[in-house]
Amino acid sequence: MISVHRAEDRFQGGDQDAGILSRHSFSFGGFYDPDNLRFGPILACNTERLAPGAGFDEHPHSHTEIVTWVVEGELTHRDSTGHATVVRPGDLQHLSAASGVRHVERNDGEAPLTFVQMWLAPLEPGGEPSYTIVPGLPDATPYALPAAGALLHVRRLGAGERAALPDAARVYVHVVAGGVRIGDEELEPGDSVRITGEEGLELVATGSAEVLIWELSD
Repeated sequence: MISVHRAEDRFQGGDQDAGILSRHSFSFGGFYDPDNLRFGPILACNTERLAPGAGFDEHPHSHTEIVTWVVEGELTHRDSTGHATVVRPGDLQHLSAASGVRHVERNDGEAPLTFVQMWLAPLEPGGEPSYTIVPGLPDATPYALPAAGALLHVRRLGAGERAALPDAARVYVHVVAGGVRIGDEELEPGDSVRITGEEGLELVATGSAEVLIWELSD
């Protein structure tokens, strides 16, 4: 089964007066849709746009694997385990909230910041929080998230290039930039596809494109 979800159908959240614009692909915060709670372990896929000086003040998380991909600008991160980093385009950030952690996310730069943040449910609750940053993650180099039974593939394709999608129980595709095609479906930035029980699928770039692909064991 292939289910396409368009960018314009996402729930708009955030606080525009505070310089925060959010787009949510799943039920999130005050937006509740009982038919759109999760896809396998994926609980959230949010596109966040922060104006210079805007951000999210310190707030808690627990029992969640949080993966962040910066599209443009610089994301300042600080957390209660003592990590303080600046995440830039091409860097992958992974915060394992485990039994509990608090963090701050801000745009302390002079340019707008856009990032995609994905939340996944762990296979087992609890444990100690951990933090990982992978600077300049190369194209087609997967990032394993064993705590959630997931593998993230980041693909950057030129016009006409192709990339095979994983043959997995579930696959989640999110288009970050550019355009791609899966079968007869044309996809643009912000579009996503939820795939269950399919094999032999591939992406075809209709222009320069950047795509996040989750390979899910369940």
